[in-house]
Amino acid sequence: MQMAKGEREMHKSGRLSKAGNRKWFTWLDTVIYLVMILTLLICILPFVYMLALSFSSPRAIMNFRVSFWPVGFQAESYRQIFRYPQFFHAYGNTFLYTLAGTGIALAMTILFAYPLSKTFLRGNKIFMKIVVFSMFFNGGLIPTYLIISNLHLTGTRWAMLLPFAISPFNLIILINFFKGIPAEIEDAARIDGLGYFGILCRIVLPLSTSALATIGLYYAVFFWNDWFNSLIYLNTEQYPVMLFLRNIVQGTAMVADGAGSADRSSLGISVKSAVIIVSTLPIILLYPMLQRFFIAGLTVGSLKG
Repeated sequence: MQMAKGEREMHKSGRLSKAGNRKWFTWLDTVIYLVMILTLLICILPFVYMLALSFSSPRAIMNFRVSFWPVGFQAESYRQIFRYPQFFHAYGNTFLYTLAGTGIALAMTILFAYPLSKTFLRGNKIFMKIVVFSMFFNGGLIPTYLIISNLHLTGTRWAMLLPFAISPFNLIILINFFKGIPAEIEDAARIDGLGYFGILCRIVLPLSTSALATIGLYYAVFFWNDWFNSLIYLNTEQYPVMLFLRNIVQGTAMVADGAGSADRSSLGISVKSAVIIVSTLPIILLYPMLQRFFIAGLTVGSLKG
């Protein structure tokens, strides 16, 4: 009887502790959801505000009547941007730099990261120190320009692709990911007769889809947003859309400076908002396509069976 009574008390205390844990996790989940919703609003609301400004009339913008919905709907800002004859050509240049640059950067990063992930190779530590050093220190603008100029890359599209093919930060991320792949998988592949290049292409890369998608997005964002290097190294017909839109904004600001304060607001704010939307929308649309690859853990269970 005493044992049965003790067991009942233990079961009762267990149920109470589980109920307390469920209540605690409910409050914790609520706080997490609130933080996530707040973070989402912080990220989305400025973009929604820019979108509303780009479609609002100049009078509504001057009177501060625009919040998160267009007032006096108009698309003159977008028509002003699309009216430039070189706009679509610049957009094509940006897609070329982004696609080709991301592909070259991924290939070079993979070929550099895979050997550095093998700690038994001679000179591994020396090369890793060089990579870390280059992440914090560089030669500066003028020496870099002189090197690219001496390589006869200035005035060519290769000046946007080759000098930025490897990012030390992305390289270190990929090295650490390659190190996390179980060595037993590669050992089994070598027993089956695969060489290192075959292991890289047929074993390592399929298991590294999430890391490659993340690094590829980093590279794509860099090449898409880069305008300063194109200003230095490229000719006018080779400009990407970011530099082209920057010139539009500067031209609009110069026209606005010669006008009154009201005209300055009507010419500048709406066009700048439209420029932000046009320049960021493709990358925003690209992210949902790659989001599913960001989930880690592709190697879980790869040794089972």
